[in-house]
Amino acid sequence: MKLKNYILLFIVLILSTSVFSQYGKQKKADTLFNKFSFVKAADEYKKLIEINYNKDYATRRLADCYAFLRDPNNAAKYYKSVVEQENVPIEYYYSYAQSLRGIKDYKNSRIWLERFKDSGGVINANDFNKDANFITNVFNAKQQYFLDKIIFNSKFSDFGAFEHNGKIYFASTRDEGVSVKRLYGWNEQPFLDVYVTDINAKKNIDHSSKLKGDVNSIYHDGPLTITKDGKTMYFSRNNIDQYGLSKDKKGISNMKIYRATLRDSIWTDIEDLSINHKEYSTQHPALNKDDSKLYFSSDLPGGFGGSDIYVVDINTDGTLGAPNNVGDIINTKDSEGFPFINNEGTLFFSSDGHPGLGLLDIFGTIQGENGDFIDVINLGIPINSNNDDFSFSMNPNGITGYFASNRSGGQGDDDIYAYHRVPTLQVEGIVSDAINQKPIANSVITLFNDKNEQIAYLVTDENGLYQINIDRNQDYKIVGSQNKYIDDYRTFTSKHLQTELTTITANLLLNPVQDVVKLAELNTIYFDYDKHNIRNDAALELDKIVDLMQNDYPEMVIRIESHTDSRGALSYNDKLSIDRANSTYEYLISKGIDPKRITEHEGFGERKLTNGCEDGEKCEEKDHQLNRRTQFIVVKME
Repeated sequence: MKLKNYILLFIVLILSTSVFSQYGKQKKADTLFNKFSFVKAADEYKKLIEINYNKDYATRRLADCYAFLRDPNNAAKYYKSVVEQENVPIEYYYSYAQSLRGIKDYKNSRIWLERFKDSGGVINANDFNKDANFITNVFNAKQQYFLDKIIFNSKFSDFGAFEHNGKIYFASTRDEGVSVKRLYGWNEQPFLDVYVTDINAKKNIDHSSKLKGDVNSIYHDGPLTITKDGKTMYFSRNNIDQYGLSKDKKGISNMKIYRATLRDSIWTDIEDLSINHKEYSTQHPALNKDDSKLYFSSDLPGGFGGSDIYVVDINTDGTLGAPNNVGDIINTKDSEGFPFINNEGTLFFSSDGHPGLGLLDIFGTIQGENGDFIDVINLGIPINSNNDDFSFSMNPNGITGYFASNRSGGQGDDDIYAYHRVPTLQVEGIVSDAINQKPIANSVITLFNDKNEQIAYLVTDENGLYQINIDRNQDYKIVGSQNKYIDDYRTFTSKHLQTELTTITANLLLNPVQDVVKLAELNTIYFDYDKHNIRNDAALELDKIVDLMQNDYPEMVIRIESHTDSRGALSYNDKLSIDRANSTYEYLISKGIDPKRITEHEGFGERKLTNGCEDGEKCEEKDHQLNRRTQFIVVKME
């Protein structure tokens, strides 16, 4: 391979690696953002802005990150740039106004709130309140989550949905269909048990779906969490001893967290934990991403209010350390409970002590660069309502999960709700050869906005596939390029799409150039002086043509032209070039090419020199060699 070909290949590989890493950064940043990991997400968005990859989109997200990190100075800086973008969603006028209020620029904040209102946004008196919660207002400037149907709710209490390895675990008081019904005196419903069902279950479930093993007792059991390896479960249960319910000095049977082990597909070996106590409740277990810490809620003495959230280390031998209160950023004088940790380490919980929409509301936490809690965000409507909303969980993708609520309109007492966040929209497609329909690897894909400004670019993979994250409610043009093909483009829009739609498909068909040299990546075929036999290096090049004509373009028709240098008589060179054309033709035929697909094989002698090496001119051998060549001209491609 010649040096220039090595260089070209190296450039393509570098470009391919670079642009795929850019898309990977954007995808990673968006995933981190959806999981409330705003410090890490901000770093990724900055990298995208530095390389001008989907810059407008990245700038909006970066501004949001700073807002949620309670950094109104940087938020205002980037929101100022955002509101100057064309066709920017109007909620960014609101976010900019809130960030200005965060830096005490109340005059301009009011101006941008009015602009938000004039653009169709809805504001209320609280939007002008200097003491309103900055980051919650920014987060809820637009609806973040949407609800999905759950088929397995009952007329009783259902909550604590937790997805693990293709199954959903939850707690429920449904206990119909059994011979003995155990009723809880407080609400005359059966006691809680743990149930399990497949994620894609198509029917409601009954007592036959109770968790197998020793977790379910005759009293309250659940909710629960399971380690990543699926071998250990932590779950809530009434304090039980050999005589039944064990009660404290006030006659109350408090809750405890127990541990179970999976053996032969059965949950057994129930263990009482050191963090439990007869005189207070310990419940609602949650594990961090590496199962090294256990979060829970408890009313143990010394807390901030009715019940607080605590965390304890899980040692390698399974023993537990001392419980630590997670602090007053999260815990209030009222009650906090139902902690959940997603796989980026973000804590979610329920509280009736933080400002909310009703009774218990669900909140997400914001962590600073050192991992310390700096603020909380009310997740807003429709996750929260004017009733109790609790038991939040998030799946690893960061955009789906479950929570429970006793809001009106449900099927029973407490109901489980599934949610999804508006997913990132992407355009994707396959770039293919317009003639043979084969995918084209290493095609350069460039995305333009409606002003023909470049937004992003990348290179297709070995399957001709590309994917680029895009904004909703915009018009786009996408162009596919490759040196063997004529550029192709498509225009498309992301306007008026359903929220659930995550992908727009824009396939591209590239017509191959009418150039055998480019298509076969052919080097020039040379002949030795005064000879017409096929050299070994020439045979390798001719084999490329055979492969091209047999495997890539079986309908391609070509003609052959052979040439000589200027040395020797004109008539002799004419004959020599004809012999060379014949040799080339015969070689291709011998390799299986149909003679009908080669319309002509002609010799032109020295009549078409490529340089000035004519008779009488002094040229070196390498210059004469350039004229001793065979060329291939495409007559028809299909």
